[in-house]
Amino acid sequence: MPRILIVEDEPQMRLGLKDNLEFEGYDVDFAEDGQSGLQKMLEQTYDLIILDVMLPGMFGFDVCKAAREKGVKTPILMLTAKGEEIDKVLGLELGADDYVTKPFGLRELLARIKAILRRKSDAPVSETKLTIGQLEVNFKTFEAFRDRQSVSLSHREFEVLKFLWRNQNQTVSRDQLLTEVWGYDEFPTTRTVDNFIVRLRQKIEANPAHPRHLLTVHGVGYKLVL
Repeated sequence: MPRILIVEDEPQMRLGLKDNLEFEGYDVDFAEDGQSGLQKMLEQTYDLIILDVMLPGMFGFDVCKAAREKGVKTPILMLTAKGEEIDKVLGLELGADDYVTKPFGLRELLARIKAILRRKSDAPVSETKLTIGQLEVNFKTFEAFRDRQSVSLSHREFEVLKFLWRNQNQTVSRDQLLTEVWGYDEFPTTRTVDNFIVRLRQKIEANPAHPRHLLTVHGVGYKLVL
C-alpha cells in the first residue's frame, strides 16, 4: 500500500485529502506546518509527499529545497494557489516532481498521484545500474557514487538520467523530457529543462564545461553518450 504524506495547514483541505486518499487505498500521514513536515520526511519513509506552498513558519518551496539538500528522494507534488509561471518553474527547479494549482478537482489530483507513483515503480529490474565515467548510479536504491564518495541526486535527476539512458546515443527533445519525465503534455517554457541539465552536468561530468556524456544537440535537445 503506497504511503503518502500530506503537508497542509488548512484543516478542511487536509481532512478532505486524507479521507479521499484513504478511500482510494493509500496509507496517509499528515503534518500541519512546514517544519514538522520536513521532520517527518527525514525520519520516515513515504512513496509520495503532497506539499502545500503557503505554509506557516516555513514555505513549501523552502521545505522542498531543504528536503532535497538533506537527501530526501521521495517524489514531491506541490499544491499552490498561485498560477504564475515563475512559481511553477521555481517549484520544479527546487526538486518538486509535479504541481497542482488550487482550486483543483479530485480526479486531476488522483491522476497526478497515480502518474508519479507509476513512474517511480516502472523501472525494469534489469535497468538498475548505470555507469557514466567515474559515476555509478543505482536506480533501485536511488544512490550515486564517484570514487566511493556519495553524490547527491534528486529524484528528478534520477528520472532524467533513467530516461536518457533508455534512449542512450539518441537525441531527446526538451518537449520529450517535459512530457515523459515532468509529466506535462504542454508547458509554457523549456527553460526549466536547460537549467536542469546545466546543474546535472555539474554532478556527472568530470569537466562540465566540456561534457563527454550529457551532450547538447543544438536546436533539438540532449543525448546521453556512454
